[in-house]
Amino acid sequence: MARIKTVSNDNATGALREEYEAAIRRAGHVFHIVRLQSLRPRVLRASLRLYQELMFSADSGLSRAEREMIATAVSRANGCHY
Repeated sequence: MARIKTVSNDNATGALREEYEAAIRRAGHVFHIVRLQSLRPRVLRASLRLYQELMFSADSGLSRAEREMIATAVSRANGCHY
């Protein structure tokens, strides 16, 4: 099984710590998909902002429920439990 080095909550500093704290406020913990980008905090921040824009923006022609259904179908097709 492949292993990816990540930064734990206790070792996170600076921008990464801010992102981890925001993740905990949103979800109660840091999801693995977020932690996987921990070695590149700027990339993590950009990735999270893109996700938030795609899923929560009022500028879309799709409802939030429709966006979630699409994300679920794509995850299922890819064999991903997220």
